[in-house]
Amino acid sequence: MTFRQFAYRNVIRNSRIYAAFFMASCFSVLVFFIYSMLLFHPNIDESVLGVMSLLGMVVAEIILALFSLFFLYYSMNAFLEARAKEFGVLFHLGMDERQFGRLIFLETMLIGFTSIIVGIAFGFAFTRFFFMIVREILHLDELHMYVAWEPFLLTVGVFTSAFMVIAYASIVTQKERRTIHLLRGHDEHKQRPVTVRRAVLGLSFIICSYIGMFIGVKLENLAFIIIVPLFGIVGTYYLFSDTLPYLLERFRLQKKYYWRSYSVISLSETIQTIRANVKMFFVITLVSTLTFLTIGVLASVSSYTTQYERLNPLGMVYKSTIDNPYEQQHIASLRNQLELDRLSYNLSRFTVIQQTSSYTKYEVEVFRESEINHLLFSLGYPLVTLSQGEAMFIPYSEDAISDLQNYTVRTVLKENSIPLVIDSVYPEFIFPGNFVSSNSIIISDEDFIKIEQPLIGTTFEQSAYRLYTFDVPQWMELEHIGVAIDAMVEQESANSLGYDLPFYFENAGLNYSFVLATYSLFTLIVLLVAAVFLLAAGSFVYFKMYADLERIQKHFDVLRRMGLTDGELHRLVDRHLMPQFFLPWLVALVHSTIVLISFNVLLEHLVNITIVDEVIIGFVVLITIQIFYYYLIRWRYIAHIKSN
Repeated sequence: MTFRQFAYRNVIRNSRIYAAFFMASCFSVLVFFIYSMLLFHPNIDESVLGVMSLLGMVVAEIILALFSLFFLYYSMNAFLEARAKEFGVLFHLGMDERQFGRLIFLETMLIGFTSIIVGIAFGFAFTRFFFMIVREILHLDELHMYVAWEPFLLTVGVFTSAFMVIAYASIVTQKERRTIHLLRGHDEHKQRPVTVRRAVLGLSFIICSYIGMFIGVKLENLAFIIIVPLFGIVGTYYLFSDTLPYLLERFRLQKKYYWRSYSVISLSETIQTIRANVKMFFVITLVSTLTFLTIGVLASVSSYTTQYERLNPLGMVYKSTIDNPYEQQHIASLRNQLELDRLSYNLSRFTVIQQTSSYTKYEVEVFRESEINHLLFSLGYPLVTLSQGEAMFIPYSEDAISDLQNYTVRTVLKENSIPLVIDSVYPEFIFPGNFVSSNSIIISDEDFIKIEQPLIGTTFEQSAYRLYTFDVPQWMELEHIGVAIDAMVEQESANSLGYDLPFYFENAGLNYSFVLATYSLFTLIVLLVAAVFLLAAGSFVYFKMYADLERIQKHFDVLRRMGLTDGELHRLVDRHLMPQFFLPWLVALVHSTIVLISFNVLLEHLVNITIVDEVIIGFVVLITIQIFYYYLIRWRYIAHIKSN
């Protein structure tokens, strides 16, 4: 038998341990390859895919590559540790360090090349299905299957390099071996002592990170928000290495509870499991937290799409200066396009005049009561009734409705000496926030016709503008209306010298089509990355359980000889497995909840949306998947124990 054959048979003999590692590696390669196929597609360019979606896919590729590197390194070191007795025998039989390094390298590259080939094969098979989804999302006429060398070369290059780096790093970082230590195996009892100082430090770091997160959001300090999680990461490590073992050790002193039922066996095993697998619990917690936060980010985008109509109550809005030469042409064009597409609409026209408020000394935008009522009638909102000298605030956001509800202002429009009492706010959100200022009011027709003088220092054309609103019930079908006008606005908005067009246009249906396409593609990206994280976290637990299966089989075999029944065996297995499965997830769930609560507060303040419902649904789905995975592994685990 050659050395290569020996390495091959080692992998086959340890296939049960390597199974989860191999599956996670294949899935990582599969996802990376599918992304690469889309990025290099000849029919996809930046304009079609969208800058945010393109950036998201590039970021996803980088995250997958870095995470795969970390996952492979951690897993390989764990494999070497679990096979200590096997290596001890080989060293005893005369294997030297150079041969040991060669053996590890051959085994790693064998698994690596196999997972790359299998991952690319399945990825290529599923690419057509993935393209069909993307084609529907982006509303493309065609997104054909293609074969090019770039996706294959990129995937093979990235993951071959990853496996080579991991193979060499695993060999270099292994400490000097003594055969007697390897033959004894990994001694889990030689742990550093738990100290009260580190136990308190771990809990303190976590609490400080939570408080710091809320403070950072309150201050809207991005640097503070980025730095604070580092304390949480350090605290999480100390939580598993010292805090939890210390608390459990204190509980063991309570003999009244500790010596009850199966607590002696299960609690002792739990303490030992935590202390022997601090790194595993820590890594699973971080990976699980990333998974939860990934779903949270997806929920924030989902929340924006579901609340888009509420934030954009009008189908289309056209804002024009008084001397805009394109005004009549554009309005006629928009009306013709709506009629050709047989879309019903209600057009409202406003002349908005700027005046100076004596109360604030700032400019205020004045709307006419009858013109506002024309729009409100089409929207089905309550009409406005104002007497001479009365005025009403126009809310620039939903929060402004409650902020201005009990606010009373007595002012004078200085240019025309018109006294006003503003003691109410319209109870509905009417205009998108970028079309009206935060100082906008409605006045009666009697007061409006008295405005004859323009804003001080300007002409009437400079101090007034016209606003056209299109209330379209089927606003989601507006994606083909006003595309040329929207393109002019987008091009001018990107001009670094400033915006010089005499008009501004916004089409909610057209914008929503881009938002929905970006969100849908982003959903695919996030879900696939989250699936990689989820599978990796599960594979860590799977490997540890099956690497330790021989010791646990002996442990339960002794208990069964002492009269342990099948029902009692199942209960003990649950108490043994549940901490490994659910303890890191529970900590990750708490971490993620605190971060997403802070994020939700920030979103409510900045864009007036909430992600609570979407996050709860996402968390419930993830927890359901984890419970299903737990019972699947538990079933196989019990079967292996009973087969002994």
